[in-house]
Amino acid sequence: MAEASEISTDVAIIGAGPAGLMAAERLSGRGLKVTVFDAMATPGRKFLMAGRGGLNLTHSEPLPQFVARYGERAAQIAPWLERFSPEDLRRWADGLGAETFIGSSGRVFPKAMKASGLLRNWLKRLAESGVDFKLRQRWSGFDGNRLLFDGGPSVSARATVLALGGASWPKLGSDAAWVPILAARGVQIAPLQPANCGFDVAWSAHFRDRAAGQPLKNIALMIDGRRVLGEMVITRNGIEGGAVYAISAALRDRLPAVLSLDLKPQIHADALAGKLAARRKGRSLSAWLSGELNLTPLAYSLLREVADPLPDNLAALARLIKNVPLKIERARPIAEAISSAGGIAFDAVDETLMVRTLPGVFVAGEMLDWEAPTGGYLLQACMSSAVVAADGVVACVGR
Repeated sequence: MAEASEISTDVAIIGAGPAGLMAAERLSGRGLKVTVFDAMATPGRKFLMAGRGGLNLTHSEPLPQFVARYGERAAQIAPWLERFSPEDLRRWADGLGAETFIGSSGRVFPKAMKASGLLRNWLKRLAESGVDFKLRQRWSGFDGNRLLFDGGPSVSARATVLALGGASWPKLGSDAAWVPILAARGVQIAPLQPANCGFDVAWSAHFRDRAAGQPLKNIALMIDGRRVLGEMVITRNGIEGGAVYAISAALRDRLPAVLSLDLKPQIHADALAGKLAARRKGRSLSAWLSGELNLTPLAYSLLREVADPLPDNLAALARLIKNVPLKIERARPIAEAISSAGGIAFDAVDETLMVRTLPGVFVAGEMLDWEAPTGGYLLQACMSSAVVAADGVVACVGR
């Protein structure tokens, strides 16, 4: 059956990721006719990809610490979390049969540790509530008050929610094609940048071939007084991993830069120098560092990569182990990033997330200019913003 050339609905939601689906659920529950459009063949592509790592839904830490994770945008995002809190998100997931648990790190996961079952139940509930899906429909802009789609229908809606994501993982739908459309309508947009991303380091061919894919665990990364504990993975291009993602915003804004790596953060530099002084004669340095300091072969190779030969002075060697300088050239491309920073400026929307220059058009999720570390903070803010936008739609159009 041919697609209708014209569609009329109460609310058009463009984007079938977590933010778009949450807005659809909220609005259909208020009795509004909701139609969800997406350029991909199936909903929730990025949601499913995130679920491959266990689907970290949110975090269990106290709300003040949670809010602080959003840095310069904490004040703007705090009201979102009050409207739809981490506890609300857990209850929502439990209601879809995806009972959650708190991991040892405080992160919250569904017990199934994947997204497929939760998404399947979610889509079923949306269908039962009357939400209509129009897939393989790429939004191309406005014609007056109507929404246009490439080769698709013309849509009239009482309100629109844009939930098109940022620019990371474009193959899954977040390709930032919305930027020129909204910029042409006078919407202020901060340039999109990679967030929670890897970085380039000019490794030697010898080190790169031997070390790529291997992790350095229980290390610390430092830049400009910021210190992050965790794990770092050596890649052929440079570095990535949890500790790198946690410090990526501070590092990205200072490139090119020297990032300091502490291979033994649990040992003070003076104590480390004392241990080095106790080295027995006749034993190779690499064997001693491995046996006495539990320094891995990868860590030793990295020391040789940045300082060959290694310092003879024990105090200097201790300082090097505590402060390995990594020359960071650039961030990896945004298409490889876990998320993106930048987007629609908060000054361009009101407290309900309606675009000031486009009455009746609301935005949610990564389209807005905020970023957060991994750990459940990304998904939580996307879904909380969708609740705020949906409630704004209800206030705008009524029931």
